Amino acid sequence: MYSSRIYSVSTFCKNFSLQACYFSWGTPKMNKMSLYLQRAKLIDSIRLCLRSNAPESSLTSILRSPSLDSFVVTNALRSAPSPVSALHLIENLKKIETFSHTQETLHAMAKILAKSGQTRKLGALIDAINTGKFTNVAYASFMDQMRWYAAAGDLNEVSGAWHEWRRTLDKHPCTESYNIVMKLYVEKGMDAEAVNVFSRMVEEGALPNCRTYTVIIQHLIKVGKLDSALKLFKMLHLMRIRRTLMQYSVLVEAFTSADTLEVVKILLDEMRADGILPGRAMLMSLERMKEAGYGDEADELIKEMMPDERIKSIRYSLVSNEDDVDDEDEGAAGLRGVEKDEVQLKPWLDPAALASALKHWEDEEVAVLEDADFMWTSRLVCKLLRNFKSPETAWEFFCWVARQPGFVHDIYTVSRMIAKLARHGCVQLVDQLLFKIRREGMLLSFSTIRLVIDFYGFSRRGDAALDVFHNVKTICVPLSQSSQLILYSSLLRTLAKCQMNGEAFDVLEEMMLRGVCPDVQTFSGLMHHYALQGDIKTVQRIFGMVRQCDLVPDAYMYKILICAYCKCERASLALKIFEDMRNSQLMPDAATKQTLVKSLWKEGKLREAARVEEMTEEAGDNLPLALPGHLYTVSNADLITVYRIYSSCFTERPSKEICETESLASE
Repeated sequence: MYSSRIYSVSTFCKNFSLQACYFSWGTPKMNKMSLYLQRAKLIDSIRLCLRSNAPESSLTSILRSPSLDSFVVTNALRSAPSPVSALHLIENLKKIETFSHTQETLHAMAKILAKSGQTRKLGALIDAINTGKFTNVAYASFMDQMRWYAAAGDLNEVSGAWHEWRRTLDKHPCTESYNIVMKLYVEKGMDAEAVNVFSRMVEEGALPNCRTYTVIIQHLIKVGKLDSALKLFKMLHLMRIRRTLMQYSVLVEAFTSADTLEVVKILLDEMRADGILPGRAMLMSLERMKEAGYGDEADELIKEMMPDERIKSIRYSLVSNEDDVDDEDEGAAGLRGVEKDEVQLKPWLDPAALASALKHWEDEEVAVLEDADFMWTSRLVCKLLRNFKSPETAWEFFCWVARQPGFVHDIYTVSRMIAKLARHGCVQLVDQLLFKIRREGMLLSFSTIRLVIDFYGFSRRGDAALDVFHNVKTICVPLSQSSQLILYSSLLRTLAKCQMNGEAFDVLEEMMLRGVCPDVQTFSGLMHHYALQGDIKTVQRIFGMVRQCDLVPDAYMYKILICAYCKCERASLALKIFEDMRNSQLMPDAATKQTLVKSLWKEGKLREAARVEEMTEEAGDNLPLALPGHLYTVSNADLITVYRIYSSCFTERPSKEICETESLASE
C-alpha cells in the first residue's frame, strides 16, 4: 500500500514558474472575494436563526440587511433545516419591500413546495412563472416541472409533463427525464413499470448514463437482489460508464447489512482504484470491517473520511445588550434580546461560488482569502479545482494552497489537478506533476490515467496521450486485462480525434499483437472515423479484423457502416452491408433505412432503392425506433445484458418489446 500523501509538491509549486509556460490573462477590477464572505456570513446568520427559538422579529431584522440578495436567499432556502422552516423564511421575505425574486429563488421555492408535498401551491407557482407574473424570470421548463413533481411524489403530474414534452419534440427527450420517471416508479413500488421505462429508453435511442444505473442498482438493492446489483455494477467498467460514489455507497451499505464484508472490502479497494474519495456515510461500514479483522485497510479510509477537527463550528450566540454584539461573531448580527441558544453548525461554504469569486486570482482577492483563514482539506481543494473554469486559476490556487499551514497535497488533489490541466492541453505542467509523483513512488488511479488520455483528445494533444500511455506502468496502479482494453480504446479514440490516422492503426495492430482484442464498440468507432476520412480500404481491413477476433457485428455496427458509407457516397458498399445485416436476421432502424434509400436514389440506383423499401416494408412496425449502442463505449449487447439482469429480477419472462429488440440484435 503506497502513501497517498505527496510532500514535495508543495516545494514544486513554490519553485515552478507558471509564467514560464504560456499562461496570461487580463486583470479584473472587482474583488468578489469580500462579497462572497459577506454573503456567507449573512447566510450563516439566517441558518442559525431558522434553527433557534429566536422571535420572528430577529429573522426579519436579518433579512433587512443591505447585503441580502437573490444569492443569499437561494442558498439560505437550500440549507434550511426543513421545508417548514424554509416556508417560514419565504413568508418573512414578503415583508422586505426591496427584495424581488429571481429565477434561482423561485426554483428554490418550487423545490421546497415539492418536498413539503404542497402540489397545489407548486402548480400555482409554475403557472405564475410561465404566465410572466415575475419579471425577468424565464419559464419553468418541462425538466424543471418533472423534477419538482417527482420530489413531491406526484406521478400523474410527472407523467403529464413528460408526455407534453415528448409531444413537442422530434426525437426522444433527454436521458435524465427517463431517470426521473424510473426513480419515481421505484419509490412507489411499481417494479414492472420502472423496468419498462428502461426498456423504452434503450429502444428510443436515449443512451443510459451513470445516474440511470444508480437508479437500477438502488432498485435491485431495495428488493433484496444484491447479487444482481453487484453483477450490473461490475459491468459498468467495460461499458465505460463512470462508477460513482453514490453507487459505491449504496452497495457498501447493503453488503455491510448483509454481513458480506469480503465483498465490502473488494468494493472499497475498487473505489480507491477508481480514484474516488470515500464518503462519510461509509464510516459505519468501516467500523464493522475493523471488528471483522480488516483494521489496517479500514483505518486508512476512516482517516480520509473523518471531518477535519480544525474546522470550527459557528454558534448561535445572542446577548441582550446591543453594544456588546461583536459583528465578527458568526451568526450574531441582527439578533437581539434572546436567551443564548446552543445551536452549532459548520460554516456555510459553496465551492462553486468560492471558485467563481477567485476566478481572476488577483492579489487583492488572494489577500482576502488568506485573511479568511479557511481550513483546507483534500475534499474541499478537490471541489474547488473541479469548479475553476480556467486551468490558469486552478494552477495558481493549487500552488497557493500547497503553501498554507496544515495542508499537504495528496493523491486525490494531484489527480484532480492533472485531469484539469490535461483537459486544457497543458502538457508541460502535466508532465511536471507526473515526474514528481513518479519520483516519489506514487501511483495514479486507472480512472485518472484514462481521463488524461481522453482529455488530450479534447485538447488535440495526441502525441502527449501516446507518451502517457507508453509510461503507464511507471505512473499507474497495475492494470487488469479489461483495464488495458479500455485504455487502448481511449487512446484510439484520442488519436482519431487528433487525425493521427497512421498512429491509430499502428496502435490497433499493437493491441492485437499483445493479445488485447478490441470490443465491438471500439471497432465501430474506428470504422466510423476512417469512413468519414474517405479511407474505405482501412474500413474494410478493420471489418475483417472483427471477423478475425471472432466477434459478431451487432445492429449498431451495421448502422455505423451503412451511414458512414452513405456519407462517403459509396451507396453500393452500404447496400452490401444492409444485405449482410439482413442475412444475420437483423434490421436497421427507420432512420438508417431512410439514409440508405436516399443515398441509393442520389447515385441513380433506383431499382436497389426500391428493393430496400420493399424489404423494410415487410418488417412494417417491427422496425426499431433506434439501434442501441454508442461509439467506443456501450454496445447493443451490453444494453441487452443489462436489461436481462434487471428484468429477470421482477418478471419470469422478458417483455414483448425487449424480445423484439433482442431479435434485432441477436448475436
